[in-house]
Amino acid sequence: MSEDDTDATTDETDDTVLVVDDERGLADLYAIWLEDDYDVRTAYNGSEALDALGSSVNVVLLDRQMPDVSGDDVLADVRDRGIDCRVAMVTAVEPELDIIDLGFDDYLRKPVDRETLLATVDRLVRRSTYDATVTEFFSTARKHALLSESEDPSVTESEEFEALEAELDDLQSELDTVVADFDGADYEVLFRRLSTSTDDTDDG
Repeated sequence: MSEDDTDATTDETDDTVLVVDDERGLADLYAIWLEDDYDVRTAYNGSEALDALGSSVNVVLLDRQMPDVSGDDVLADVRDRGIDCRVAMVTAVEPELDIIDLGFDDYLRKPVDRETLLATVDRLVRRSTYDATVTEFFSTARKHALLSESEDPSVTESEEFEALEAELDDLQSELDTVVADFDGADYEVLFRRLSTSTDDTDDG
């Protein structure tokens, strides 16, 4: 088998995770946790992350606060370039209304333990096979859940939050034919959201 054939085989069997954090020790720790199951790359700032991005990357674990290029800017570049990967923000930044405009798939607040990190990456790798509407639904649902937990009542009373809820409701109506291949955790999220919506309608 040629070297090219070996590389092709590796690309077909290994999902690639890009870990981005300016705390080198933390980025390296995440990489150690993931390296048994994934092809892991690390970037220690936003500029390195932009250089490392490409079509072979399946999942990005992305810190928001970095000194040169912020995680938000890296995420915007991922989406602007049309790179088809799932992105989880792994950050100490508390979510506020500005997350509505960010194109992430999940949002983990530090500190993050090994089990949570591995489960999140595994879930996002599976979501890479889902219909685009499903992927968008889970991203929107995650933002809704994060903002619903805010202790500031102005967040859930804002026009932005109302628009997010309307978007989530619209996405729900498009999901009837695309749920057959969900894993248990994702199906539970969808079922819970649909059940809540139904209960709210019945109560009204």
